Amino acid sequence: MEAKSVRLRIYGTEYPLKVDDEDLTNRAAEHLDQMMHDLHSQIPDQPPITLAVLSALNLSEDLFHEKQDKKQITRNVEQELRSITQLLEGALNVE
Repeated sequence: MEAKSVRLRIYGTEYPLKVDDEDLTNRAAEHLDQMMHDLHSQIPDQPPITLAVLSALNLSEDLFHEKQDKKQITRNVEQELRSITQLLEGALNVE
């Protein structure tokens, strides 16, 4: 996929970027913009850089939670597969 030039507006500032997936980048920018506006409504005296760092921290925490959830789901699926394999092997050995 070829990179495409786009202009994104996040918290009132425009950023020219080259992106591979314009739709994904637009959705991410909209999400970040909304997070920053939400934080501003909670802590209005903070400068934009602080709101950006807090938003980045929130996004990082979300990412780590998702990774932990994925690992747990993978472990659960692997355990289920081992159980099914044992059941199938037991059923095939019964004659």
